[in-house]
Amino acid sequence: MGDKANAHPGAAGRAAAAARPSDIRNVALVGHSGSGKTTLVEALALTTKALTRAGRVEDGGCVSDYDEIEQRQQRSVQLSLVPVEWDGIKINLLDTPGYADFVGELRAGLRAADAALFVVSAADGVDGATRMLWDECAAVGMPRAIVVTHLDAARADFDQMTRTCQEAFGGDDPDAVLPLYLPLLGETAADGHQPVHGLIGLLTQRVFDYTSGAREDRPPREDELPLIEEARNRLIEGIISESEDESLMDRYLGGEDVEVKTLVQDLEKAVARGVFHPVLAAAPAAEGGTQGLGTVELLELITGGFPTPPERRIPDVTTVRGEERAGLACDPAGPLAAEVVRTSSDPYIGRLSLLRVFSGTLRPDQTVHVSGHGMEDRGHEDHDTDERIGSLTAPFGKLQRPLDAAIAGDIACVGKLNGAETGDTVSAKEEPLLMAPWVMPDPLLPVAIEAHTKQDEDKLSQGLARLCAEDPTMRLEQNASTRQLVLWCLGEAHRDVALERLRTRYGVQVDPVEHKVSLRETFSGRAAARGRHVKQSGGHGQYAICEIEVEPLPEGSGIEFVDKVVGGAVPRQFIPSVEKGVRGQAVKGVATGYPLVDVRVTLVDGKAHSVDSSDAAFQTAGALALREAAAQVQIHLLEPVAEVSVLVADEYVGPVMSDLSGRRGRVVGTEQAAGGRTLVRAEVPEFEIGRYAVDLRSLSHGTGRFDRSYARHEPMPQQLAAKIRDRQARDG
Repeated sequence: MGDKANAHPGAAGRAAAAARPSDIRNVALVGHSGSGKTTLVEALALTTKALTRAGRVEDGGCVSDYDEIEQRQQRSVQLSLVPVEWDGIKINLLDTPGYADFVGELRAGLRAADAALFVVSAADGVDGATRMLWDECAAVGMPRAIVVTHLDAARADFDQMTRTCQEAFGGDDPDAVLPLYLPLLGETAADGHQPVHGLIGLLTQRVFDYTSGAREDRPPREDELPLIEEARNRLIEGIISESEDESLMDRYLGGEDVEVKTLVQDLEKAVARGVFHPVLAAAPAAEGGTQGLGTVELLELITGGFPTPPERRIPDVTTVRGEERAGLACDPAGPLAAEVVRTSSDPYIGRLSLLRVFSGTLRPDQTVHVSGHGMEDRGHEDHDTDERIGSLTAPFGKLQRPLDAAIAGDIACVGKLNGAETGDTVSAKEEPLLMAPWVMPDPLLPVAIEAHTKQDEDKLSQGLARLCAEDPTMRLEQNASTRQLVLWCLGEAHRDVALERLRTRYGVQVDPVEHKVSLRETFSGRAAARGRHVKQSGGHGQYAICEIEVEPLPEGSGIEFVDKVVGGAVPRQFIPSVEKGVRGQAVKGVATGYPLVDVRVTLVDGKAHSVDSSDAAFQTAGALALREAAAQVQIHLLEPVAEVSVLVADEYVGPVMSDLSGRRGRVVGTEQAAGGRTLVRAEVPEFEIGRYAVDLRSLSHGTGRFDRSYARHEPMPQQLAAKIRDRQARDG
């Protein structure tokens, strides 16, 4: 370990840039909320001397207090980058939120990373959401390792936790998930807890003892040797098998003593290929200590076993016109291709964009091209613009340390790219490029909002635009039917953070209001009526009479207008006026104020006056006639019905189907999906699924996902329609 690994980078000074892409490791820390990801990041920063003392950056705050909301809520709500250095290698640690509402930030972190550390708590185990995320990483071949935390918790058991990880992550091959180290346990306390004093290296057969507060390397004692042999043999067989080194397997099975160096090389090969997933243990440093338990071992795995940026495939790249752009590689001398993985606002610096550079080199004061395409479904319009980079920095807590350059493979912050949104591509203005966007979850929790004051209303549009530019998992909708402004979020915590950021960052306070569903009206049967608009009191009079017949039509027919007037009872020039009046009234509704649909209106007769008839008079008469017809027949309220597809673990299929039935849903089919899951298809009234994003998460313990699409409108049950009419009557 060279002096460079232990040198403090100078938190307040200029950050060192990596010299080569092979000297960089990009690692995302993944795990459920409370598993200890941020604590582990701080322990690694302390071990590498990026921190001067636990939880503190020199003159700059702790690595996790970048956002005031995070400080108040005591949990991560956004992706954060903590660069550290070990043995001459720059490690970009991407601390991702563990709460399900912020999965968009987590996926952005995975996009920027080349490997993932799954952090699991020995006290809490592995939840369903973490298992699903593991499957996502496996689908793209991302290398993964597992770090067990909270070994000091009551009833914590590393061996049991390893078995749990093998069941959750090993699939058909539990030997692909094995520990590299075993915890060195102290005397059992009265409460049955055994403190962890160190680690036993299975490959090296060395003990790393932390009893004194510092890491001491020693050979195992006689009583510790039995702990090693069985686990070591299984580990060696697993490494050789997963590395597919057949000649080494033959030598090992033949009784040959394989060198540790050879085993480490095969371990690194298997980890980098994403087929072997070592299990490690970690704990923060004791009071006054400088090294957390397991942090050195973890840093050695990251630098030696995780892939370098050139070893990972670059996402698909095209020109801004959609033509394929082949031949890009992780080369600092290549064409610039970077991606915005997070956008935020700093009260002093302004907009900050966190970029992963995939090709080329990014420099301060450089003019670049910013492209955003293919994200219309996220509420982001296509855009292309040239912008000048204001600053290039490496973030660390609240600090932004200047960088001279960010080469291919590195991650850095860019200031004042005011037109850039999360997911945008940054490239050379001479050769604009576009990277395929990563998959984002659909926001399915609607939150209707209103400005708190007139002053807030004036700033609302700009504030919401900035908020959505930062977070592509949020969608803004101006609902024409209900005349509501709706913010679609991933969950209640996501909603709360969005509204707080709107207030604190952009000075806009809004009030959540009841979300309205787009209802419609239709006639239950045939009706006939006369519309009479006659006024003769002084001045120019108004005279128009029309007689109509109304009949219901099949769903989706809209409003059909038919002219059957004979003999010129209604002059030809006024028939379009009647139609205009009818259609205008249909938009306003005839009973409850919701649009009227799926009826045929037939004009059969009428009267006109040679002087007093006019376009306006016949429009009014047409509207009156439609209202009169509605008074003679029952008006059905139509509610929207959504097609819902729920992907859920097999064990929750029964409760999910029962819950859907309780929401007036009709299950139309199920089909088996991969990973022990089932896809349940149902049709459910939208009235019943406003909070389904929250309720399904609770029902399925975080493992359920769903999507929805509009199917049709259909008659609402009479008792529910009556409640809506009564409420409207009370509200005036």
